[in-house]
Amino acid sequence: MMGLILSRRARIALLVVLLLGFILFLPMCVALGLVGLERLGVAARDVRGTVWSGRIDQLMLGDMPMGSVRAGLSPVSLLMARARFDIARKAGLADDISGALTVGFGRIGVDDVTGAVPLGRSFAPLPIASLDMEDVTAWFASDHCGHGEGRVRARMAGQFPGLNLAQGLSGTVACDGDAILLLLVSQSGMEKIALRLWRSGRYSAEMRVETADPTLAAALGRSGFATVGNAQVLKVEGTL
Repeated sequence: MMGLILSRRARIALLVVLLLGFILFLPMCVALGLVGLERLGVAARDVRGTVWSGRIDQLMLGDMPMGSVRAGLSPVSLLMARARFDIARKAGLADDISGALTVGFGRIGVDDVTGAVPLGRSFAPLPIASLDMEDVTAWFASDHCGHGEGRVRARMAGQFPGLNLAQGLSGTVACDGDAILLLLVSQSGMEKIALRLWRSGRYSAEMRVETADPTLAAALGRSGFATVGNAQVLKVEGTL
């Protein structure tokens, strides 16, 4: 039997069809591996669907549990040589989150994130339970902070003796040298948290309470605070 002989034009057409089929039906799990999102500390229990419409179960961003989300690659971002994976979790008004994980040449970070990010014990003994984000965009260019913007409110998991932090602490996202900085302040202005995140996953968190009350200072001291001038300071460092 004579073999099938294709013309040059037919071979090119066949390759184009195969390439389009590969792109259209590329599994989400393969796409996540190709762009190297593990460099952002991304992990998951299970990934299903195609790169354009998939589901990521038990998504983890470092030590921060994001739950199960819908995800899809934005074709528009590819025109700018970036892989932007739009994600959304809609489990109820209090638990909804939307935004994107973006990877490009020398760039990695998050874009347009709005919603609650549970933290668990990521910053223990500092009891920050979650971060409520509003239009947060933050990314690293190489090992440096390239951009940071948006608003954040930190919800506290417990109360320190003598402090009323029921409303949490709120502030903005910005760059501070190589680090992304979240500078948060309570309603009274007496309590402040400076949270810095580096590209390597390292973080530092410093909570500062301005007080001249010796009783409050003693109570905070028993919770791990140290006296620095007229303030009580608790510092935490680690890696996400």
